[in-house]
Amino acid sequence: MGVMVTKRCSPNPAPSPAPWESVAAHEQLFVLVTGAGSGIGLSTVQHLIDDFLSSRSLNSHLIAIPTTRSSRNSLATIRVLREYAIKAAQSSAALASRAGPDYKWQDAVARIHILSLIVDLCDLRAIKKLAYTLRYGTVSNPEGLDGEYLRNVRIPRLDSIVCNAAYGGWSGMSYPQAIRSLLFKGIIQTATWPEFKLALPTRILNERPSYNYPAKPLLGEVFSACVFGHYMLGHYLLPLLSRPSTNEAPGRIIWSSSVEAVRKVFDVNDIQCFTRPEAYESAKRLTDLLSLTYALPAARPYSSRFLTIDDDDEAAAKQVVKPKLYLTHPGVVASTLFPLPWFLFWAYKLALIICRWLGSPWHNVDGYRGAKAAVWVVLQDQEALDDVGGDRIKWGSSTDASLQVDVKKTEVEDWGWDGNPETADTVAADTVLGVLRKSVGRKIGTCDATAESIADFEEVGAQCWQQLEQLRAQWDDIIGED
Repeated sequence: MGVMVTKRCSPNPAPSPAPWESVAAHEQLFVLVTGAGSGIGLSTVQHLIDDFLSSRSLNSHLIAIPTTRSSRNSLATIRVLREYAIKAAQSSAALASRAGPDYKWQDAVARIHILSLIVDLCDLRAIKKLAYTLRYGTVSNPEGLDGEYLRNVRIPRLDSIVCNAAYGGWSGMSYPQAIRSLLFKGIIQTATWPEFKLALPTRILNERPSYNYPAKPLLGEVFSACVFGHYMLGHYLLPLLSRPSTNEAPGRIIWSSSVEAVRKVFDVNDIQCFTRPEAYESAKRLTDLLSLTYALPAARPYSSRFLTIDDDDEAAAKQVVKPKLYLTHPGVVASTLFPLPWFLFWAYKLALIICRWLGSPWHNVDGYRGAKAAVWVVLQDQEALDDVGGDRIKWGSSTDASLQVDVKKTEVEDWGWDGNPETADTVAADTVLGVLRKSVGRKIGTCDATAESIADFEEVGAQCWQQLEQLRAQWDDIIGED
């Protein structure tokens, strides 16, 4: 299929030399972040720049690929991130101490490259076009930039893709329900697992002429923006995420979930949430199920198809090592994803700060702290990540009252913290200190995971994988005809 697409498209321009080609492949880090024009996505790239400069070698290059939905947003994103990289290089004490007296911040900035691409995760044709361009062609930044332009460069591989983009689909909030929850559950539980958000009816993308989709199969907007668009993108990008040798670390597909992804918001018989009002929360529970079960026996017959390149010859050449899936979440941040009047937004932000003062580990408040977990997974050494059971854990960004930011294991209903049964005694015996303890930040009423609940979680995850693989095959046929 890749050959056919290449032949039918206009010839690609000859690749231009890329600035990162001056160093060895192991000194290059390629990270794609979706929905990075604002909010947590933009903060993820900023946090990545900081941690990359402070931890990687002085010869290494970061190639950050933030995606947005328009050229205008991409241009703005590139400018913001370039300015941020300059400030980060100028102020990084860790970098200056490692570089010694000859340190020049300009040298550090020259190792940070921003290449912003355009994609709408509800547009499956655009997703496939972007992926095939990355695989077989060259890419460029939008015109209108000064400085390093990055025109017609090849992307040889991807080390991580951070599936951050999302759409909430809310219309507002129920004030009586919010007050009732505050009175009976307290501010921390209310601000962590809100039950007062008012969701819009699930919008069907097939009914929107701009996408030119057939009448069936139905595709919901929130489901596509949060899950299925990333699902298709990850599959199409497998040749860049796979490795031809066991000497290379696997690529990473890093899903962004939510602390709100509780059991009751999800129905395996309605994974797109057509009949219920909690499409966003349902999509995040689905994300948990997919990420945590992909390597388990019940799900493997379906997840292995997702992780296999469609072209047999390409799979044989490139798929000695398949990518791994990881699960993160940003905690609770004051995001414009949820629509609030400006005067209530500031009150909401204050409430989050109060929750953090009161000991909540999840109220990071701003997107930069919320990006900690995803960036941590991007930069962790593979052996270290495997040693802590990296792909069996939901990694959450956490901030304590003294503003110390860290990564915290997150309890997932029915699964526990790492897919092992828990009891009150094992939770109490946790030796981790401070807000990172298991007992801190739990949802009231959550039952400890049992062998039975974990088995049920695996089975539901397998059903989700089966349904998504069926849907992927249907849509691949539809857009393949184009």
